[in-house]
Amino acid sequence: MNSINLDEKIEQIGLRIKELREIQGLTLEQMAEKTGVTKEEIALIEMGKKDLNFAFIFRCASTLKVDVTDIIEGHSPLLSSYTVTRKGEAQEIASAHGMTYYNLANSYKNRVSEPLYVVCKYSEELEKAPIECTSHEGQECDIVIKGTLKVQVGRHTEVLHAGDSIYYDSNTPHGMIAVNGEDCEFYAMVLSQNTEKVIKPTGDIYNLEKPANVKKSDGADRVYKKFVDVKLDGNGIPTKVKFKNAENFNFAYDVLDKIAEKNPDKLALLHISNDLTERRFTFKDIKKESSRCANYFKSLGIKKGDKVMLVLKRHYQFWFAMLALNRIGAIAIPAVNQLLEHDFEYRFNSAEITSILCTADGGTADEVDKALKKYGKMKNKIIVNGEKDGWHNFDEEYTLFSTNYQRGEDYPCGDDIMLMFFTSGTSGYPKIAAHDYRYPLGHFVTAKYWHSISTDGLHFTISDTGWAKAMWGKLYGQWLCEGGIFVYDFDRFDASVILPMFAKYQITSFCAPPTMLRMMIKQDISKYDLSSVKHMTT
Repeated sequence: MNSINLDEKIEQIGLRIKELREIQGLTLEQMAEKTGVTKEEIALIEMGKKDLNFAFIFRCASTLKVDVTDIIEGHSPLLSSYTVTRKGEAQEIASAHGMTYYNLANSYKNRVSEPLYVVCKYSEELEKAPIECTSHEGQECDIVIKGTLKVQVGRHTEVLHAGDSIYYDSNTPHGMIAVNGEDCEFYAMVLSQNTEKVIKPTGDIYNLEKPANVKKSDGADRVYKKFVDVKLDGNGIPTKVKFKNAENFNFAYDVLDKIAEKNPDKLALLHISNDLTERRFTFKDIKKESSRCANYFKSLGIKKGDKVMLVLKRHYQFWFAMLALNRIGAIAIPAVNQLLEHDFEYRFNSAEITSILCTADGGTADEVDKALKKYGKMKNKIIVNGEKDGWHNFDEEYTLFSTNYQRGEDYPCGDDIMLMFFTSGTSGYPKIAAHDYRYPLGHFVTAKYWHSISTDGLHFTISDTGWAKAMWGKLYGQWLCEGGIFVYDFDRFDASVILPMFAKYQITSFCAPPTMLRMMIKQDISKYDLSSVKHMTT
């Protein structure tokens, strides 16, 4: 049993090292040079097939700019017996609804509750207004230690003084304010049966003065309503989602083009390139450029059912190309730019790829050419953001074509294959996962009820377009909800560059993996304005 656990631990550490290396934009060769091992050893370590020593892990931590414990455990050390929090030393975790929350057991492992010290500022304006209420999983006990606290649970209100307490089901909308002209301090013990789901009280706001607690509904003209029916309860929470008219569904024609007709000047994509050049594309722009791109691909002989690999990092041309392939019916196969010769050769043969669009950045196209020496079925090599002998120049050539591309009678839809991903290859070789033209509809739920996309918002998912996450964080679901997408096409993740963008571009929702969030919170976050962000997921 101990041997099995150790093997799993080594595999987890290897995956963590790989994730951090890719975030830093380092190749296997660069990582090997910085840590004093060979490229082959790094590859084995990342696959969990080689034992590790502390000296190597320490060099990895220095290279990847994280703590050693971030690599070993995925988080900092946590106590398991007891923890003491001295007065004034509690960790501030959130400010919301006029209150500041401090965690009293931040370093205790496997805790069954969140003990919080809360400072509630008195406001004459808030005392006169309806109490803002929130809800979260679990139960809660609030104990007043100073001042007077007015608490509302559901439609019931209580006034608590120093020494008083209240215990309630925190799934019920609840809220509190300081009254009687002074600030109030209290302890809040938030308990959950599932210790991994203990939630800080900073959720959605409800106004219980309204006759029904229903969130604002979408307008009748929302494009998705032709394809999705949602049943909501009294709190605006979905209880049933049903898809319809999916057998003839094609995202490019039925969503993108319809939004472009209805609201042509609405922002679809705000793209920031690696050199911080800003580009804004409306839905009308995306329709025109993807149609132009479809005509270009068709001129190269790309047709329905052909397999086309896209290795485009976060270049804005990815969105043109993906929607163009959706129009034609050619099968898109996204891939990351860190692939090497043997990776490309394996994928070319497995999927029988006949065309490739590849970034001109770095040596990725060179790796493709090496792989093609052993593969004879490639018909089109197209390079983006540059030029290379023997390759079509995408940026020069596609602009020569018409922006009008009509939906034909034999247009791709329904259960036709639209998209293929190669899995990460955690066990054995990467495998192909295929999705049909109904796939985008499923991510309506992702975008609307997980990312909380709003039509007037701007969503930022940090993901390379080579990963599946890009499809459900940077394209289909977000545009089904008619929201804008924010993209930063960076080579190397730098939190100090990304954090100011939230205020500058008024990003309203955000999704990132935990590794990147750990890097971001290592910055002095107090220097940055994140007030535009209404919802965040990881």
